[in-house]
Amino acid sequence: MQLSERFLELATQQLQSLAADQSLARLALYVTDRDHSATPTLTLVAQWPRDASLPPAISEDPGLRSVAPERRWYPLRHDSHLLGVLRAEQRPAPGQSVAHDPRLQICAETLACILGLELESRRLHDQLNQQRHQLNLVVHQLRNPLTALRTYAQLLLRRLGPDDQQRSLVESLIQEQGQLDRYLKSLDRLGQGDLRLEADASTPLLLPPVPADAPDLTITDLLNPLIQRASATASLQNRPWHGPGQWPEWTEAARPAADAVMAEIVANLLENAFRYSPPGCDLGLSLLNHGICVWDAGPGIPVEERERIFQEGARGSSSTDRPGSGLGLALARRLAVNRGGSLRLHTNPSDLDANLPAQGNAFLLKVPPTESESARQTPAT
Repeated sequence: MQLSERFLELATQQLQSLAADQSLARLALYVTDRDHSATPTLTLVAQWPRDASLPPAISEDPGLRSVAPERRWYPLRHDSHLLGVLRAEQRPAPGQSVAHDPRLQICAETLACILGLELESRRLHDQLNQQRHQLNLVVHQLRNPLTALRTYAQLLLRRLGPDDQQRSLVESLIQEQGQLDRYLKSLDRLGQGDLRLEADASTPLLLPPVPADAPDLTITDLLNPLIQRASATASLQNRPWHGPGQWPEWTEAARPAADAVMAEIVANLLENAFRYSPPGCDLGLSLLNHGICVWDAGPGIPVEERERIFQEGARGSSSTDRPGSGLGLALARRLAVNRGGSLRLHTNPSDLDANLPAQGNAFLLKVPPTESESARQTPAT
């Protein structure tokens, strides 16, 4: 069994801490090592005095198989597993055997806990490496069919005239393929430490991030692909879709790359609207005063759940029979607040805009103004 230098150092320190006891002659720590065989062995990993001559394994010392009055064994048990044993040899009084020593028992229990954590950490590390390897294989295998789909879509686009009614659908296919390629690149970078929008490691991401050197985009640039996707989904489901009738001036201002997370929040809200609103129910996206509103005309979320659905792991009563982790809204609100905005639920959408349904669910994402907009709003002193 390969143990970390940190564990071996801690084990040595534990043994040395007992060295002041004049009755102790020798301490030896063995750990269970299966060595890919069915029969485990106990291998020496630490001892005191450090220069004492001991065989590396108990099985190589026949003398240890017999009972000795000066020797006691203290097992290292963790979660019902025998991880090793602490061997203590003392100088008993003439005619007496060595008594059980509570200090040595505590030392064995401490070492067992440390060793258990060490083994669990290694198991998780190996599991993570295996999952990362499998993920890399999946990413590699996905690239070829995605590239082929893009090629076919581009060839199809060449056969369509500039005024063909199907041209926008093919262009959307190419655009969505580009989005998938972005996700694959982010998955390929897992574990490289460059997946964050900024240094705030406490902020998780709903979807793959936008690199810090990405070009500035407007809210219009960010939302248009989502609106096209939502419109196509609504058409496929035979349900009414209502996109924004006009684009306010604030949607045309260039925004820093980090604000692209707002689009990821909207994507999450749209997915929830399609997933949880009743079939055939109206839904849409409206642009209000520095706000993006994703709404549906279905039954309002019960009063007692309106704040709870924003808690991690919490799900509404209407979604318990559907797949999901209950993390989307919690992460969406957290991201909105982190970027200087907010995310709230309104169950009377018409209170936000008279053109919206009187009853339903409206998630309003307030978008923070850009620096130039804030400067114009701040009165000169």
